[in-house]
Amino acid sequence: MTTSASNIADLVRASAHRGPKHVALVDVTASGDRSAPTSHTWAELDAAVDAEAHRLARAGVEPGDRVVVRLPAGVAYCVAVFGVLRAGGVLVPAGPGQPARELQRLVADSGAKLLVGDGGGADVEVLPAPTADPTAEPGEEFAAIGSGEDLAVLGYTSGTSGAPRGAMLSHRALLANVRQCASLRPAPVTPGDRVLLALPLFHVYGLGPGLLQVAGAGATAVLLERFDPDAALTAIREHRVTTVVGVPPMYAAILTRPVDRLREDLATVRLFTSGAAPLAPGLLDAMREAVGLPVYEGYGLTETGPVLTTTLAGGVPKGGSVGRALPGVEVRLVDTDGRPLDQDEDEPGTGLVAARGDNLFSGYWPDGAHGPDADGWFRTGDVGYLDEEGDLHLVDRANDLIIVNGFNVYPHEVEHVLAELDGVAEAAAVGVPDERTGEAVKVVVVPAEGAELTEDAVRDHCAGRLAKFKVPTVVEFANTLPHSPTGKLARSRLRQPLA
Repeated sequence: MTTSASNIADLVRASAHRGPKHVALVDVTASGDRSAPTSHTWAELDAAVDAEAHRLARAGVEPGDRVVVRLPAGVAYCVAVFGVLRAGGVLVPAGPGQPARELQRLVADSGAKLLVGDGGGADVEVLPAPTADPTAEPGEEFAAIGSGEDLAVLGYTSGTSGAPRGAMLSHRALLANVRQCASLRPAPVTPGDRVLLALPLFHVYGLGPGLLQVAGAGATAVLLERFDPDAALTAIREHRVTTVVGVPPMYAAILTRPVDRLREDLATVRLFTSGAAPLAPGLLDAMREAVGLPVYEGYGLTETGPVLTTTLAGGVPKGGSVGRALPGVEVRLVDTDGRPLDQDEDEPGTGLVAARGDNLFSGYWPDGAHGPDADGWFRTGDVGYLDEEGDLHLVDRANDLIIVNGFNVYPHEVEHVLAELDGVAEAAAVGVPDERTGEAVKVVVVPAEGAELTEDAVRDHCAGRLAKFKVPTVVEFANTLPHSPTGKLARSRLRQPLA
């Protein structure tokens, strides 16, 4: 990555100067014909970004204006994103399938001036998707506006534990995280890599470790509009993909295909990474057994730009661990008052995960409230512990903690026990109000196909393995559990009775 970048769109310009004819994007699904994918070089992409910045300026976008981009993953999305940033606008990513009510809330809360893509009925001026015609003559170069502490991205949190909030990410924060990730060895993305991006690019994980890492390295992104295991495996084989940026549900889906096919289709891959949601140890082991390569897991959140830790930092994937802090990032455990825990004890306990680094956000929109403290530390809201090798293990979200008669119940512990019960495909535990105990444990269970489970069977199983106050008092069954676009469990929706 270029060290001179001060605006995120500088990453594209630098890659275009270093390797103008090197392929930047391969859009597998743009033409609807996988045998004839659309591809663009870095020079072509840079010219398209210039054209988009000029278009936005003509539409009245001024420095600091929020611009919503609501497009499917593809070349047009990438052009729009970098065009907004080069024009000095603030990118507000939105999912192409986001319900109208949620989209309108995002537009209203951000005070967006413009929306690029599908307006979805939102009360805002709409521009159609940009074009990226590789045969077009290059237009006038657009000098990037905005840098450093200027707001670059207003990333709305997934809202898995409440209403989404806008995290204010500066050019400084996002560029710092690109540099921090790039300094890992092995590097997640190198110039010679062809990186499969089948993630939601409107999510900060798809944007940062995905698109921005590719731009920083001058690599090639192989874009899939949506993930499908067969389409992904075919794209990996046909385009000789070397790096896969994934989430746990992607790897689970890939592993449903025959091992012989996996070994053939994934033969060119050198690195699998996973983030955005916990990777089950069994999934890690299954991938290693199937194709001979591990999956390196990372951890972070929107507010941290996003990556904080990865097992790449220690060089060894470890089931249940999210690894160590990136170079340039500090991670420590603190108590509820923010005081560091004593990690020199023989058995250090769990604590709140706090982080410090140049990649941290500038607080929540619009006034920067609840950002890093005066010393630069930010409490993530996650609970975890450090093992004897210094690797971080996450236990739960602090705001998912269930307190029964003053005793702490971590949902993950209850869910782990439920996973041991035959016939349980997936389960989630949440806290619900209880007049007698303050809160009680509620579980929602997805039975495996053909399984016959009862409330009593679930309670009896838990009673034999958990303390009495951890045993669920409410048991409900469902066909599926709600998840965010990247596979994170949306617990807040489970606290209400199921329809």
